[in-house]
This record gives sequence, structure tokens and C-alpha cells, in this order.
Amino acid sequence: MIRTQIQLTDEQYKRLKEIGHRRHKSLAELIRGAVDRLLTSEQPDRIALYRQAGAVVGKHAAEAENIAVEHDRYLDDGYSA
Repeated sequence: MIRTQIQLTDEQYKRLKEIGHRRHKSLAELIRGAVDRLLTSEQPDRIALYRQAGAVVGKHAAEAENIAVEHDRYLDDGYSA
């Protein structure tokens, strides 16, 4: 773990100490838990991302049958045109 220092208002400190006492947790545990919840909420919803990707699959048909193998050549041809 990395040790860090933060500044809390008197009210924040008082309320956190009260919550910690009720939950039998240290101030550090409460703050780490709050940080974890913030970091989790900032992560993209992976299920939604997979659904979006799945919705696109198969929507467009390619004229060439070997596009998965030769995609670089097709891109190069497209940019050269």
C-alpha cells in the first residue's frame, strides 16, 4: 500500500469517525472503500460495450470473401484510390 495524506474538514472527519465506530472500521478503511466505489463507477460498463459491439457484427457485408485475411491490402487499395 502507498501511504498518502489528505485533508478533511472538521465535519467530514467527525462524521467519518462516527461511521467508522458504528461499522467497526478505521478511517483508512472507510476512505479506501469510498475510493474503490468511485473508481468502479468510472469504469465503462463492459456488458454494455459487448452489446454495442455485438449489435454491429454482421451488419455490413463485404464484396470480397477473404477480407479477414487480406484486410491490410484492401485498406491500402482504398487509401491509394
